[in-house]
Amino acid sequence: MIHITKELAAIFFTAVLTQNFVLAKFLGICPFLGVSKKLHTAVGMSLAVIFVMALATCATYPINKYLLETNGLTFLQTLVFILVIAALVQLVEIALKRFLKPLYRSLGIYLPLITTNCAVLGVVLLNVTRQYTFAQAMVNSVGGGAGFLLAMVLFAGVRSRMEHDDIPKALRGLPSTLIAASLVALSFLGLGGVVEKIFA
Repeated sequence: MIHITKELAAIFFTAVLTQNFVLAKFLGICPFLGVSKKLHTAVGMSLAVIFVMALATCATYPINKYLLETNGLTFLQTLVFILVIAALVQLVEIALKRFLKPLYRSLGIYLPLITTNCAVLGVVLLNVTRQYTFAQAMVNSVGGGAGFLLAMVLFAGVRSRMEHDDIPKALRGLPSTLIAASLVALSFLGLGGVVEKIFA
């Protein structure tokens, strides 16, 4: 039991810190750059991504295991996973539009972009590639979403400070945003190997 708990904790913290989908694997960059201007939209987007990642894993794991693999249809994984994710995003969009209209309006075009967010597709494909059990896949998905949230919140803080800085004209806008994003990503390199040593 202790070994299983330790293994799941290692998967979770690896997904959050050392294998962060945004800062280490560079997946989900579009919403990372587009929605991180304000903290509340960054958190709202991240919570939607966590929800979609967890739901996508719940839906795709049995489909892959009991339908695609057993019938020799694994070549359809990417297509099937994209369709499942698209359907789940539609559900999230309908729910936000009905119950959280301010958040729905502030997310704007970036909410439908979760459908094409490669971090969501990346996590379900990674679960298959690493041959995770259902519990491991769920932990990896929630950890990946939590890592996305961490990256978004950190970067929202960085961007809010940059708004009041005197940035050279040539670097204003996207150039300074990309430089700041690369510095945030570099800060996570120092965590490499730490999680593995703790849970070894």
